[in-house]
Amino acid sequence: MARKPIPTTPATRTIKVPARQPTIGLALGGGGARGLAHIPILEAFDELGVRPKIIAGTSIGAIFGAAYASGLSGREIREHTQEVLKVRLNMVRDLYAARAKAPRGTWSVFSVATAFLSADRLLDIILPEKIARDFAHLTIPMKIVASDFYAQEQVIFTSGSLRKAIAASIALPVIFEPVVADGRVLIDGGLVNPLPFDTLASDADITVAIDVSGVPVPNPGRDTPKPWEALFASSFIFERTIIKEKLRSRQPDIYIDAGAGRFQILDFLKTDEILAAANPAKDRLKSQLERVLGAETIESVEALESPAPVQELAAPKRRRPLLKRRRVKSQ
Repeated sequence: MARKPIPTTPATRTIKVPARQPTIGLALGGGGARGLAHIPILEAFDELGVRPKIIAGTSIGAIFGAAYASGLSGREIREHTQEVLKVRLNMVRDLYAARAKAPRGTWSVFSVATAFLSADRLLDIILPEKIARDFAHLTIPMKIVASDFYAQEQVIFTSGSLRKAIAASIALPVIFEPVVADGRVLIDGGLVNPLPFDTLASDADITVAIDVSGVPVPNPGRDTPKPWEALFASSFIFERTIIKEKLRSRQPDIYIDAGAGRFQILDFLKTDEILAAANPAKDRLKSQLERVLGAETIESVEALESPAPVQELAAPKRRRPLLKRRRVKSQ
C-alpha cells in the first residue's frame, strides 16, 4: 500500500532586507546673480555622491538645473561660469550684442528696443556646449517654470526644446523680451513660482528647496535707491512675498537659504564673492542630507524561507508473484 506524502513545515528566521533609499527632488529658485549660489549646492550633491531623482528650476535656477540635469558636475558648472564671467569687457560686449532689436519702420523718440536683451541669444553665450538640446536627452528629468503673461498662471515645461523653456523662464520684463511658445506669451517664471518645490511633491520622497531670492539691501550713504534699482528690485520683492506665502502653507522637507541676499540681482561680476557666501549654505545642506540619507536603512523583518517542496516518500515496490497466473484462452 502506497504511503501518503508527508508535507514539510517551512522554517522561519529573521533576515535583514535593505530599505529603499529615499528619492530627492531638488528645486532651484530664481534670484538673478544671487542664483550663482546654486553652484556650491550642486557641488554638495556631488561630494555626497547623491543624485536628485528630478529637478525643478525657475529663472537662473532653470539655467543651472538644466546644466546639472544634462550631466555636468558642479565643478564643471563652476569652471564654465567663471570662464564666461571673468572678462568684464568681453561680457559687456557680448551682452550688448545679444540685445533685442527694435521694431523696424518706426521713427519716434520712443523707438527703443522692446527689451534690453534677447534671452535666446544670451543663452548662446552663457550655456555650456554639453547642455542637452531637448528634455528627452537629460540624464535627470526636469521641470522648468515660466509665466503665461495673459493667463497669469505658471507654465511647466517637461518636454520639447530645453533652450526655449529656459529662455521663457528667464524672460524678466524690461530686461528680456517675452518668448512665444505654443501660442502663449511667456515671461519670467519667478513672477508666479519663484521657488518651485511644490511641483515636485508627487515625484520624490524628499523635496529640497534652495532659495536665492534675497531682499533689497540698503546702500550706505544713500537714502533712496536709484530708479533702475527700484525697478529691478520690485519684481524680487514680489517674488519674496510669494515664497513667504508658500512657506506658510507648505514646507519642503529641506529648506536652504543660500545666503546671497546682500547682493544685487545684476551683481554677476561678484561671482567669487557670491560663491564664497554660499559655502555655509552648502555645509548646512550636506549636514541635513547626511542626517536624512545616512540614517539606518536596514530593517529587520520576519520573513519565511521559501518553503521546501512537499516531498513524497516512495511507496514500496510490489513483489512479483512467484508463479505467474496463466491466461486462460477462451474457447
